[in-house]
Amino acid sequence: MEKIIFHIDVNNAFLSWTAIELLNNGYNYDIRNSYAVIGGDPKARKGIVLAKSNSCKKLGIYTSMNLYEAKKKCNILKIFPPNYKFYSEMSNKLFTLLNKYTPDIEIASIDECYLDYGKVKKIYGDQYEFAKKLQKEIYEKLGFTVNIGIANNKLCAKMASDFSKPNKIHTLYNYEIESKMYPLPINELFMIGKKTSEKLINLGIKTIGDLANFPYEKLYIYFKNQTTFLINQAKGIDNSEVDSTISTPKGISNEFTLDRDIINKEKLYPYLMNLCETVSIRLRKQNKYANVICVILKDNYFKRKSHQKKLVNATNITTEIYKVAKEILDEMWSEEKVRLIGVRLDKLTDSVNYQGSLFDAENSNDSKVDNVIDTLKEKYGSKIITKASLKNSNKQFKNL
Repeated sequence: MEKIIFHIDVNNAFLSWTAIELLNNGYNYDIRNSYAVIGGDPKARKGIVLAKSNSCKKLGIYTSMNLYEAKKKCNILKIFPPNYKFYSEMSNKLFTLLNKYTPDIEIASIDECYLDYGKVKKIYGDQYEFAKKLQKEIYEKLGFTVNIGIANNKLCAKMASDFSKPNKIHTLYNYEIESKMYPLPINELFMIGKKTSEKLINLGIKTIGDLANFPYEKLYIYFKNQTTFLINQAKGIDNSEVDSTISTPKGISNEFTLDRDIINKEKLYPYLMNLCETVSIRLRKQNKYANVICVILKDNYFKRKSHQKKLVNATNITTEIYKVAKEILDEMWSEEKVRLIGVRLDKLTDSVNYQGSLFDAENSNDSKVDNVIDTLKEKYGSKIITKASLKNSNKQFKNL
């Protein structure tokens, strides 16, 4: 069976959904066709542009711009507050519509998802024709447009959906990677942040093709354990499956909204550590073990992304969960501004069947120590004691 993946992305979601809400409530014009932005309350650390109309974009107004600066660029600018409850309703309507065609949908954020079309192609036919039908149905029933990227994996589908907007369908099949993706500027490669792009450009790597063909050994000097990830991204290599279980609330999770945006990965480690400790305590209280660990980030544009890793052996040990979560954070890091970080434990089980190694003394001791710490924390409070290995990690990163 041929692997065919759709990436479906709502065009200018917050502005489009606010426009629909206003029109539904009797507003006399569509703000998508005017000088309008969606902006938060400056008093609540949200005084920035969250979304803008195309007219505003032409004036140089951009997402994350301070509202004061945006008003200076356009004295007739209309600012509308976000309505996250309504956005969630519109998002649910979109995913419900898609779900009638296939359950194989992975929700990437409130306004985008991946769909495994290869599994249902025999039912619905040619993928491009079906994408056109889907676009039309979404617009007619829900009132907004979407971009659809079609490819043989999730990475390329995501890249394709970003080629040009709005209301477009683009393909990026494996045989099209060199012709369509390689010529693009390096900063357009998905999951590559601004600082990484600058570093690559300084090495003479200006396009995605330059990175794909750059010698591994030379790149390793500068990027160490990120080298394989960078080159694979540039080559359009992505073996991850569309995982519809990510969005189901069957795991244990905890998220923390930061009091300020963080752009230094190392400064996120203490937060990650505390989150791992919290979810692992809850896991042990339920006498469960996690087979999958997922790290969640939300950037300053309110875009959520998550990466997960399946474990060889299920675990409920805090140090093991933190070690894997830290590896995931390192792999997914693209030097964006982060405003929220979360950890989720998925595919929980009541027992552990160890593969490839015995449940050795070190793991057994860790498990016993965790249980003792849990008991003390429950009796005397969460701050009474911390495992030494975690405490030392915390000290290491406090000065960063």
